[in-house]
Amino acid sequence: MKRLISLVLLLAAVCSASAQEEIKKSGLNFGPLPAVSYSSDLGFQYGALLDIYQYGDGTVYPDYLWKINVEASRYTKGNSVLHAYFDSKSLIRGLRVSADLTYLGNKTTNFYGFNGAASLFVPELNKIVDGHGFYLMRRDDIRFELTTQGRIGSGHWGWVAGIAFNSYKTGHAVNKSLDINSDYSLYDLYVNYGIIPIEEAYGGNHLDIKLGVVYDTRDHENNPTRGTNIEAFLFGSPDFLNGKRTYRNDYLKLAIHLRQFFPLGDRVVFGAHLVFQGLLAGNAPFYSLQTIQPVNRKLVITDGLGTYSTFRGTVANRLQGNSYVWANLELRWTFAKFRWINQNWALATNPFIDLGMVVVPYRLEQMKGLGQDLKDFPVASVGGKDYFASDFYTGRTDGLHTSAGLGLHVIMNQNFNISFEFGKSFYDGKSFGWKNNDGSGIGMKIGLSYIF
Repeated sequence: MKRLISLVLLLAAVCSASAQEEIKKSGLNFGPLPAVSYSSDLGFQYGALLDIYQYGDGTVYPDYLWKINVEASRYTKGNSVLHAYFDSKSLIRGLRVSADLTYLGNKTTNFYGFNGAASLFVPELNKIVDGHGFYLMRRDDIRFELTTQGRIGSGHWGWVAGIAFNSYKTGHAVNKSLDINSDYSLYDLYVNYGIIPIEEAYGGNHLDIKLGVVYDTRDHENNPTRGTNIEAFLFGSPDFLNGKRTYRNDYLKLAIHLRQFFPLGDRVVFGAHLVFQGLLAGNAPFYSLQTIQPVNRKLVITDGLGTYSTFRGTVANRLQGNSYVWANLELRWTFAKFRWINQNWALATNPFIDLGMVVVPYRLEQMKGLGQDLKDFPVASVGGKDYFASDFYTGRTDGLHTSAGLGLHVIMNQNFNISFEFGKSFYDGKSFGWKNNDGSGIGMKIGLSYIF
């Protein structure tokens, strides 16, 4: 470890000494990257990512005229991602226009129940054992988004308006490692007890309408060193695309994002991202809880809470409720800058702490009914211990969940950012210490860009 630290410091010193004035980029710029990761349940991810930037004559650099991001990848056990994103600040004069078309084929995805600590997490069940995947379900999503932004006056305020269509397909997990004759999951348990009504158990279609305001003083959107960014918007969906259900899934939610950046010297920046997303009115379906709506889609997957895009180091979608708060805090140290193959390069690291919790629960009264009848029976078994339906409601109010970690970023032309981030959950809402309530081991993700 000491040798590794010494090598990094030596590299930083050499690159800093040889740093040259940054080239103003112009024209098209391409950034390809293999999509590679690993999950014990999903297998290896393989595929490709590509970022394309158009800088025009270079006068707007490091900003861009437009960008395109595409990804095609697959996991060895069946899940797949097809993604295309376009963002332009020049297509229509005075407007920023972005569009996203994505297919997330999640035949096997995590489901840990509702309301964080109120739902029992058993680390030994968080994997496929003898053909059983207790914390697994299916959640496919076909997504289309169109967002426009414009200025309010000549200052830093602006407006945002958009639509987002999602077609969800949910159900029992599809995975070749599962025993289809005997596998029983937490999703099945919730459906059997009516916590997930049968009318929404297999998914649905929703058209969200988004409207709000934006304030932005950052010196650069993708790699800022100073400034403030505030996004506050309403989004909601009238339930008119799901036929004649016996109840409605209309909902209206509020999202507020505050991003703040403070320079601490020439190459160190402290960044903070504080978020509230919550239900104001209506009855959101269970399959929409983990959908975190952004203004600009920097990441392909923004589900939460949990995963690399919201709460690094925790298992995916560990926290689901009607309303969330969370924070991402990190120090970004750009320890090297240099020019190579006629491109501007930077190397940065970012130690971070993430915090989050459910503040308004979802279907808590229905959860209290788990096993409170003559049907209470063992629904899972591991290590010689049986777990009954009633065990999976703990009666606990969710507390603050915390994780910490470290990232390494290889940044080209201040926009294309190859990101390696490692995180571990260490706080269970009750006492400090390395706990397994949000997953064991170290979470890892290779992707593009900072998460905020």
